[in-house]
Amino acid sequence: MTISAKRAPVRVGVVGLGRLGKRHATNLAYRVPGAALLAVCSPLDDELAWARDALPEPRLYAEYDAMLADGDIDAIWLVTPSSLHAEQIVAALAAGKHVFCEKPLSLDVAQCEHVLAFAREHPELQATIGFMRRFDPSYRDAYEKVMAGKIGRPFMIRSQTTDKNDPEGFFVRFAPNSGGIFLDCTVHDIDIARWFFGHARATRAYAAGTVALHEGLRECGDVDNGVGVVEFEGGRLAVFYASRTMAHGNDTHSEIIGTAGALSVGHNPRASRVEIYDESGVRNECTPTFFDRFEEAFLHEAQAFAASIGARGERGASGSESAGATLADALEATRIGLALREALETGTPVVL
Repeated sequence: MTISAKRAPVRVGVVGLGRLGKRHATNLAYRVPGAALLAVCSPLDDELAWARDALPEPRLYAEYDAMLADGDIDAIWLVTPSSLHAEQIVAALAAGKHVFCEKPLSLDVAQCEHVLAFAREHPELQATIGFMRRFDPSYRDAYEKVMAGKIGRPFMIRSQTTDKNDPEGFFVRFAPNSGGIFLDCTVHDIDIARWFFGHARATRAYAAGTVALHEGLRECGDVDNGVGVVEFEGGRLAVFYASRTMAHGNDTHSEIIGTAGALSVGHNPRASRVEIYDESGVRNECTPTFFDRFEEAFLHEAQAFAASIGARGERGASGSESAGATLADALEATRIGLALREALETGTPVVL
């Protein structure tokens, strides 16, 4: 994507400097021509110390309200706990800032709806949710082929997000605030299904799950492996699998089945094109984490967000359709994710 040489860069403040926040901040500082990383915010001294050393002289804030008061910041980039997203988005919009927020929009449908209503009062501001698979070159290629009718009418999607097992159990500690495996992991697959199905409405959800390794998840009603089935209008179906216990690495892939063919994205989770021939047979190494798998998508996502804000400035409040998932998309992903969680807890189908 080409950024106009005459267009001033979008001045961004990143909030949250955990493992993903650091990656976003680094991209914005060094790899997004349309953006300038102006400031960072974290309540943790060690994260601010990292920013001081790793980033190009950012303004450092320990308080979110103080960052919002900085009149030089054009856009806020939120990489904070899911439970804070809704209120932080509203606060940023109220302060006149564009907003990018990592998924999910909220763990509560009513909060999602409140954010959407508030955002409608500020149509001049861009608000995007971080469903980065829309920017992955392979998913984008598959999407364009589907839209061109290469596989006929898509009616079935099988999609999975499965992470390499973490013996330290980071996600077990995170589970009480994650919203459960379907909102934390499957929400990306849900967004992909809606995207390929032309934003079709979900009508019913089923789910089942098990604790294969991490018993600590039982305390908050979560599982480390879950399967969901969602029916969409028009007789379309999506089957989702989420796992925290893979031995080989992050294994994210999707299959889109149509009336005249099918497409598969990421069926073999390669870290590279190298194939290894040894006493174990023939194999390839796998992508270790979700960021390694989607590093290029995260970068393209940031570039598109910056470009979209610049386009708004030139064309008014219309923005750009290429900016990524909207607040409305995120609302529907949350609605479906919560339905899957309810189906898992109750053992009965949930009508949406």
